Amino acid sequence: MIIFPIVFLFVTGMIVAGLVVLSSIKQANEWERIPILRLGRYVGMRGPGLFWKWPIIEQIPFRIDLRIKVREIRTEERTLTKDNVPVNVGSILYVQPVKQHLEKLILNIDDYENATILATQTTLRETIGKHTLQELLSDREKVAEELQKIIDEKTEAWGVKVHSVEIREVEIPSQLQDAIARVAEAERERQSRVTLAQAEVEAAGKMLEAASNYDKSPRAMELRWMNQIHDIGLHGVGTVILVPTDMPMAGVGGVLGLEKLRPKRKRE
Repeated sequence: MIIFPIVFLFVTGMIVAGLVVLSSIKQANEWERIPILRLGRYVGMRGPGLFWKWPIIEQIPFRIDLRIKVREIRTEERTLTKDNVPVNVGSILYVQPVKQHLEKLILNIDDYENATILATQTTLRETIGKHTLQELLSDREKVAEELQKIIDEKTEAWGVKVHSVEIREVEIPSQLQDAIARVAEAERERQSRVTLAQAEVEAAGKMLEAASNYDKSPRAMELRWMNQIHDIGLHGVGTVILVPTDMPMAGVGGVLGLEKLRPKRKRE
């Protein structure tokens, strides 16, 4: 009768010990690191793979994901640019914990993801106020690089690396969109007129150069006349071609030959 309680206690103890051992064996994925607190004090990181955690005296506050996180950041309300234009800017943030500085992430910041997002929103509003609307629209990469540099300086003390910030969209009021469209149309019209005027200047210069060459070589002028008549015959609408009586004639005789072929009037 005494053996049964002893066996029962032994079996119960073995089961409890097995459960304790099983509950003390933990697993971390390849991209995870596990901070360990022993009696409230930070003692290091565990993982990846299987690791041992002492029951009761050691705790795991949270798991750290080392992969790059992508977060969408938007200004909570319309922000004024340097030229007092209200805009709403949407951006994308790429952030990642630094393996070599995970202790900072544990001891220096409570919620590093939320803190990084709030810091990005604040920096985004400050940066928008330093640039005009035209700069935000045309120099997005430059503004994004400025954002990334400022945010990275803030998060460095937390053990967080900001890889890049991309400005995805810049929203402006509809009435300003119409005004900007009219300005863009006027600018395209101006550029078109400037291009046409420049073409006229270049064409005039080439015509003067051609006239100078024709003046130096009358035979070249005769050949040009014949080429024009040929083009008219090929592309003209009608079949009748009117040839001027004073047209230079290309060939061996040229203008002088044409004069010889014309009938001479008798002198009275």
